[in-house]
Amino acid sequence: MKNLAFILPVALVWGLLHRGVPPQKPADSASSSSLESVLKKMDAAAASFRTTQAEFEWSTYEKVIQEVDDVESGTIYYRRNGKDIEMMAEVKKIGPSAAEMKPEPKYVLFSGGTIRLYQPKLDQVTEYDLGKNKADFESYLVLGFGGSGQELLNTFDVTYIGAETINGVTAAKLQLVPKSQRVRNNFQQILLWIDLDKGIAVQQQFFDPQGDYHLTKYSSIRVNDKIADSVFRLKTTSKTQTISPRA
Repeated sequence: MKNLAFILPVALVWGLLHRGVPPQKPADSASSSSLESVLKKMDAAAASFRTTQAEFEWSTYEKVIQEVDDVESGTIYYRRNGKDIEMMAEVKKIGPSAAEMKPEPKYVLFSGGTIRLYQPKLDQVTEYDLGKNKADFESYLVLGFGGSGQELLNTFDVTYIGAETINGVTAAKLQLVPKSQRVRNNFQQILLWIDLDKGIAVQQQFFDPQGDYHLTKYSSIRVNDKIADSVFRLKTTSKTQTISPRA
């Protein structure tokens, strides 16, 4: 479970080797019925989920310096492969701020219980075998992308905060507090914005116990379009080196 921020934030990527936020109150007395409606939307989306792809922007806020110190953007792909979920993230630009971002391609593939980070500039693949943490990692991977509302309730205490407009999309804002203390050691709370039409995430925000957060914004979201198998392969070279550091 350590360093699940890798995929996010995610919120979920390069923070793999990376104070409490007070709970937010429900928007109104109808929050219970509103939450039930959102969770049903997520259930329906999960039942029909095959693939999703979207453009993303990840940013990391450091409490110590009180500013965003890392921003990355690119394209992310998800697909269901049997009972498993696979993810490929293509990071196309990176920089200290959105205004100063420059091309620096990197690729993150999650498949078969292993995370592989390919850095073309170094021509190196770093592999992380999740082992017994595979299920925990997948539960974060599918937050708003293939995960059902019932699965959400099994893992988190969920509160409906209200409706907000994110990039022109009307979304339900949910606060997730992990039920497991072990999980709370990594993420004290998560905010999730669910598209009220599609039942999938348009924004995620992960808060760690030190008060830092990882914010992911999604746009140009396409659901259940055909994604070529080749997308879920790292395009390495004959000289690519592979290393497998200890978690």
